[in-house]
Amino acid sequence: MELSEEIIRLHYDINDEDFSAAGEASSAVKKTLSRLGVSPETVKRVAIAMYEAEINAVIHADGGAADIEITPQQIKVVISDRGPGIPNMEAAMQPGFSTATESVRELGFGAGMGLPNMKRYTDEMYVDTKIGVGTTVTLIVKI
Repeated sequence: MELSEEIIRLHYDINDEDFSAAGEASSAVKKTLSRLGVSPETVKRVAIAMYEAEINAVIHADGGAADIEITPQQIKVVISDRGPGIPNMEAAMQPGFSTATESVRELGFGAGMGLPNMKRYTDEMYVDTKIGVGTTVTLIVKI
């Protein structure tokens, strides 16, 4: 399998509060990108950023969805959730800032590096958040 001019679209549902399944979508995308011959560095960047977005949907929202679009030029990951929204984006972008519950932190999640890592490992990141409605994070990694 190799990257062609066709757009490859993938969709994954993200279950709410299911920490055992968290990361399955990013792992599947990682495998697909590797099979397509995408460079290991690019695969790593996509996998890290996507995992962070995926785990945030599990921690902070009632689950959501991951939609991926792969072209020869870029990988676009859109994670949408039905959570409470992000009330303070400026604070949320600061490393270490977290609104995760104590029980989530006890599981080893919620260290406050999700959004900063998404930004760090992508070429472009967009966050559309509405209080009481949910958040959509768009991550773009150029190939």
